[in-house]
Amino acid sequence: MAKKYFSEFGADEEDLAFVSVKNHFHASLNDRAHLPFEINIKQVMESTSVADPLKLLDCSPVSDGAAGVFLSSPKFAQKYAPDTKIFITASAIATDTLNLSKRDNLTGLKATQIASKQAYEQAGIKSRDINLAEVHDCFSIAEIMAVEDLGFCKKGEAVLFETSGTTKLGGKLPINLSGGLKACGHPIGATGVKQIVELFNQLNHTCGPRQTPLANIGLAQNIGGTGGTAVIHILQKLP
Repeated sequence: MAKKYFSEFGADEEDLAFVSVKNHFHASLNDRAHLPFEINIKQVMESTSVADPLKLLDCSPVSDGAAGVFLSSPKFAQKYAPDTKIFITASAIATDTLNLSKRDNLTGLKATQIASKQAYEQAGIKSRDINLAEVHDCFSIAEIMAVEDLGFCKKGEAVLFETSGTTKLGGKLPINLSGGLKACGHPIGATGVKQIVELFNQLNHTCGPRQTPLANIGLAQNIGGTGGTAVIHILQKLP
């Protein structure tokens, strides 16, 4: 997928490295991250090759970890937790063939595109309304494709979107403030719930040094099977 993206849009390995550097910076502000330290472009470029063009520091670790949420109906929350203001306003899932040779293209995930469209319709919002996102950056190229598949920027513009600072803490649409799978860690089954916990904490403005001030609508994208399945949740802090 990375090679195909390179050939179609002119991106290169340093563009992927930027994603890893950005997410490690976020993880350095997260005391629960698996890899809570900063890295630089040179370190990514000089790290061991795993599967060309992906290097060790383009890849997420397989981590130990756990996450949990308490889920209730709005009626229950209003009665027993009247101060609760955060609600799930969309939950969507879509699938695609696992056979990469049968897919429409290799520079995006059709399942993410379909599920996100459904989620935006459920929540009654547009992609431009999202304030922050936790996306499934199992590899650096996965975040590049995700920001396009989710409609945050046009096809082929993700590299500029990332390198402009838009997706970093302090930017207009910070992505993976937890450190993402890349640096917070990827405990497989717990990963999707961890994304929800991060969004909840951000919407509650309890994330300390990695808190983004504009946190009212958050999106989580979780995928499986090389994008054969994509799940999108949207959380909103309502008045």
